[in-house]
Amino acid sequence: MTSADGPDREPAPPEAEERRAVRLLVDEEAVQGRVAELGAELRADYQGLEPILVSVLRGGVVFLADLVRAAAMPCLVDFMAISRFDASEDTGVVRIEKDLELDLSGAHVLVVEDIVDTGLTLTYLLRVLAAREPVSLRVCALLDKRARRIVDVPLSYVGFEVPDVFLVGYGLDLDERERGRRELLAVDDLEAVRADPTLLDLPTRADDAWRPPRA
Repeated sequence: MTSADGPDREPAPPEAEERRAVRLLVDEEAVQGRVAELGAELRADYQGLEPILVSVLRGGVVFLADLVRAAAMPCLVDFMAISRFDASEDTGVVRIEKDLELDLSGAHVLVVEDIVDTGLTLTYLLRVLAAREPVSLRVCALLDKRARRIVDVPLSYVGFEVPDVFLVGYGLDLDERERGRRELLAVDDLEAVRADPTLLDLPTRADDAWRPPRA
């Protein structure tokens, strides 16, 4: 049936929401609040001790620095630098480019990681460190990307469990940039962001896919 103005037409469907290239995953307040909680846990658990905190360059440095201040406890700090072999994605075996300077024998050691995903590399590093005969060897990870886990690796302290997305900020880089951001961003379209880095300044709302661990 037609009207005087012409054929009846269905109303146009609302346009689908444009897929965002970048989302805010964890804001600065949440990051700092969780780091403060982790610091308090470490201070209680290591009371009367002087653990050695070990970080792998470069991603964990930002988290390590804030964690040491939040813990406000006697501790020593040392660093390792590693590079991947061609097949290390499947094996976790890496080449140690910079080794620790401190002796771990008889020490309480805490490995401070920015993010744990497959667990392969961390498992290999823990075997290397355990061979140096520390009294205890634990892991504190800011982010646990459990959806990518291949090897079950024990994590004594976890900041946030995060979804399987590319993350940037708070030590995590995009082509060696953006480590200094105080928040964590989820990048859903790497090609778009590489073509237009200003997209990293656009996220406006937090993603609700993750939940902080509960004691």
